[in-house]
Amino acid sequence: MLSVSSRRLQDVSGAEVHVPDPSRLVHLQFRRFAGCPVCNLHLRSIVKRHAEIEAAGIREVVVFHSSAADLREHVAGLPFAVIPDPTKRLYREFGVESSRRSLLHPRVWPHIAAAVARSVWSLLRGRGRAPSLTPAGGRWGLPADFLINPDGTLRASRYGEHAYDQWTVDDLLQLAR
Repeated sequence: MLSVSSRRLQDVSGAEVHVPDPSRLVHLQFRRFAGCPVCNLHLRSIVKRHAEIEAAGIREVVVFHSSAADLREHVAGLPFAVIPDPTKRLYREFGVESSRRSLLHPRVWPHIAAAVARSVWSLLRGRGRAPSLTPAGGRWGLPADFLINPDGTLRASRYGEHAYDQWTVDDLLQLAR
C-alpha cells in the first residue's frame, strides 16, 4: 500500500498543518489557482457539508498553486486549511498534472458556465474578487484528491480528467467508512 511521508505544511494564515494528521483522516485536495471560479464552485459544496465531513473524522486540506498573499483575498472564512504552493512542489510530489483538457473537456463546460455566472453575480454584489488574468502556475491545472489514513497510508486517490472532476462530499464520506 502506498504511503505519504509525514510533512508539516503552512496554511495561508501561517498555521502549521500536519499531513498525515495523527488523529484523523486527511482529505488532501489539489485545486487550481486563487479565485478559480470552478474551484470555488466545488469548495462551496465542501463548506456546506463541512460539519458532516468533520463528524466523519476527516480533516480538509486544500492546496492551490498560488501564493499565500494571492489566496488570502479569496479564501477568507473557509473552515479548513488552505495551503499555498506557488512553486507546485506538492503537485510534483503527488503527481498532479496540468493539461489543456482541464477546460476543454466537454464535461466541464456546464460547470464553467455555472461557476462564471456565480462569480460574476458575486462580483456585481461586491462580495468577491476577480481572479488574476495570468495566475501563477497557469490556468490548465487538473484537480486531484487523496484520502490519507493517520498512519500515512493512502486510502484512496483520484486524478481529475478535467477542471471539475473530483470527489463529491458523498464520495468522500463513502470512502471514509
